[in-house]
This record gives sequence, C-alpha cells and structure tokens, in this order.
Amino acid sequence: MQSIRTRYFLFTLCALLVACEKTLPSLPADQDLLDGPVEGLNGEQNKRFLAGDVAFNDQVFTGTTGLGPLFVATSCGSCHAGDGKGHPSTALTRFGQSDDTGNQFLHLGGPQLQHRALPGFAPEQIPVGAGFAKMLPPANTGLGFLELVPDAELLTLADPDDADGDGVSGRVHWHLIPAYIQPRPGAVEQNGRYITRFGKKAATYDLLQQTAVAYNQDIGIVSNFEPFDTYSGVELDPEISNQTIQDVVFYLRTLKAPVPRNPDDAEISAGQTIFSQIGCAKCHVPTLHTGPSPIGPLASRTFHPYTDLLLHDMGSQLDDGYTEGTAATFEWRTPALWGLGLSKNSQGGQYFLLHDGRAPSIESAILLHGGEGDQSRSAYQQLDDHQRNQLIRFLESL
Repeated sequence: MQSIRTRYFLFTLCALLVACEKTLPSLPADQDLLDGPVEGLNGEQNKRFLAGDVAFNDQVFTGTTGLGPLFVATSCGSCHAGDGKGHPSTALTRFGQSDDTGNQFLHLGGPQLQHRALPGFAPEQIPVGAGFAKMLPPANTGLGFLELVPDAELLTLADPDDADGDGVSGRVHWHLIPAYIQPRPGAVEQNGRYITRFGKKAATYDLLQQTAVAYNQDIGIVSNFEPFDTYSGVELDPEISNQTIQDVVFYLRTLKAPVPRNPDDAEISAGQTIFSQIGCAKCHVPTLHTGPSPIGPLASRTFHPYTDLLLHDMGSQLDDGYTEGTAATFEWRTPALWGLGLSKNSQGGQYFLLHDGRAPSIESAILLHGGEGDQSRSAYQQLDDHQRNQLIRFLESL
C-alpha cells in the first residue's frame, strides 16, 4: 500500500511540474533586456552588483530619509525603468548657461530645476532670462565600457578643425572636474581641464560624478561627494553613505552592454552597409575599446556602442540656447545607438528620441540632424523606401 501511495504521489508531482512548465511564462531572452550584469563577474562582484541594484531600483526616499526638500524624483530607478531611456514625464530641465562663461544662475537654483517640493516648500521656477533645455534620462547599459575608453582614443577620433574635409569636426569636451574625482589612468590634462564624456553635453567626467550629482540634484540627497543642500546652499551632514554611492557606481559600471538582435538577417546587414555609406558611422562610430580596469570583464575589451563620445555641431533646430561646461549651445555629444531598438520598452511603447524626446521615430530623429549631420541627413533623403527600411531595421536591431 505504501508503495502504491508513493508512486501515486510521484505521478501527481510530475504531472504538476509538467503543468507548471506549460503555464508559467518564459523568461525574456537576454537580447530583449537592457538590465543585467556583464558576464564574468566573480561572486563578490555579483554581490556588490546586487547591492547597487537594490539601492538604484528599490530605495525610495521620503522626507524622513533625506528627500528634498526640493527634488525631481524620489528614486534612481523611477527615471530609468529597466535601465532604459526616460520618458518626457521624467525629463530633467537644466537652465542658466548660454555660453562658455559659466552658469550665471547658480544662486537662483541652477543648473537643474527641482520642480517638486516637500510640503511647506515651494518648487523652483526657471528664472527670467535663463536659457534652458529639457533632457530625457539616458539608458544606463554599457556605461562601464564607455567610461574606460582611453582619452588617447577619443583624441584620435576628434577632428575639431575638420582637417580631413569631410564636414565632420567632432571635438572632446575639456572641462573642470570636482576635487573628489580621481583621473583615470592615462588621463590627458590641458590647462587644468580633463576630457569629460557623460551627459548630453559630455560635461561629466565619470560615473562617480554622475551618481553623486544625480543624488544631489535629482533627489536632494547630500553626500560626502556633493555635500551642499540644493535648497539652502548650506553644507550638511551626508544623508547617504559612501558605500551606497560606490555600490550604485559599481552597478552602473557592470551593467551589460545591449545584445544585438538578428545580426545575420540579410536586410539588417544591408542596413548596416547603408549606415556607413551615408556617413552615419563618422559620428556614431561602431567600435571602441576599453583600457585597463580592476573589473576583469571590462578590461581591454572591444565593444560596439555606435558613438564617438565627442561634441558635434547639430544645427539650429537642436540649439536650445542652453549649454554646459565649454560646449556651445548647438553642440551635443553623440549618443550611443546600442539598445536603440529596445527604447520603446521603457518609454511607454513608443519612441521619444533626441535629447528632449521630441522625435517620435528614428526617421524623424534623422531628419532633425543639422550642422555636421547635414550630409548624412541629405543622403538619407536620397534613399528609396526599401533602403530606408533596411537602415531602420538595422538601427532597431542594435
């Protein structure tokens, strides 16, 4: 009798397991997700990645845990759903600087508008006369690779005087960096300024600066790195630990690079050829390299982000009258195109492209290119419908 009961139990268990396999949804393929760690992290590194993941995506601040009193968001993850691009509803507004003489509105809350406030406080408004620009939060994936591109490689890509006469004259952004930033190995310095590379205007040096400033300017959290309250301007005791900041930095550094989809598809391959033929690859450089890193999976790697991390003149249509550092108002850093086809997943099912999300499609983003992008835009307009479709399919496969 016991044997019969045992066999019946095992039969029922197997039936349930088979039923579960048929009814449980399958996990998304790695190529369909932007989040997740880079391959090859060891046990301790994976543990730290998870700690940073929790701090970035799960920690929601309130008035009792340091939020504000002026702020834009209550957590990091609220602006970067699934580590993807932001939506116009989560756009940041930067204001105050209109040329390379610096921001003249810092005493009035610049450079970032905190449009939300705790009870009893008034949110900021853009001061009269201040230039401003809307900026969508960027995707987070692959940032550790971009951080490690040697300065020497960026200088090789730069052609500020268009010496080769191809109409493209990208330049590095020489900018001052905060005292808490340690220049990377092989960093190039020029008159006290270093090559910065993150942000829409490439005005941020590395992911530590990006993270510390985001906590301070976006959430109103002071740290040992950015200790001044955005409301009063007074230096306060830290509201977040150095460890948490560094865990988030490690998380951002070790997020995987986006995985291309269907790269062997003939139509996609044809689109890749067109991408180069019409000059897109002059700015959206397909391949870059990392230098040394204590994080093994990031060191000395070849990767394919489709950016040169340089500033380019993008023409009058994309000139918002606002800038950062020594960039001109019409200059923007080339955005990485990897992960472009997954952007809609974090943007409510549709595209919001360019720095402020004004372009509702890849084609409309291309047609808004001016300045150094004029030639590629004109070449795109000369393509027939099939060629345009091939190019768009290639871009959506990245």
